Amino acid sequence: MSVDLQPTLRGALVELRPLRETDWDALYDVGSDPLLWEQHPERTRYEADVFREFFQRAIESNSALAVVDLSTGRIIGSSRYHGYDPVAREIEIGWSFLARSHWGGHYNGEMKQLMLDHAFTFVDRVIFSVGAKNIRSRRAVERIGGELLIAHPAHSPGTLIFAIRKSAMPKREAEADIKD
Repeated sequence: MSVDLQPTLRGALVELRPLRETDWDALYDVGSDPLLWEQHPERTRYEADVFREFFQRAIESNSALAVVDLSTGRIIGSSRYHGYDPVAREIEIGWSFLARSHWGGHYNGEMKQLMLDHAFTFVDRVIFSVGAKNIRSRRAVERIGGELLIAHPAHSPGTLIFAIRKSAMPKREAEADIKD
């Protein structure tokens, strides 16, 4: 089975599509806001050199997605899949951020739901790594059903690991369109 870690997914508010080199300016325009990173373990990610490294790793991952606001056509953030394990039927969703103008609404929930729906076509469990001091991200993962795990040996101290199991997801009709 071939697994697509850079699908194009469309909801009512956002479209997720493969991140491209040409997205640098638009994504850095969002990521250059220091307040985005104030609770993040890498608090200086708003600096151009630090963000450039983050962006380059995202491009090289071949699993990073740009988040586009459908009402404006503008990039408002990004996310990515990581560590797909076909034997354990597990993948991580992370490195997610959205412009502050899109906090507090339904954008993050829809972005994560689109990614979860896609991931659950080939895995049984999705994990999220969250810095222990990142209260905003922790609450966001809990709101979408993330359950705190006791330990996960692949991650560093100071990191909380949450999981969502496919079997725990409510049965519903797909709301997302997946484009090739």
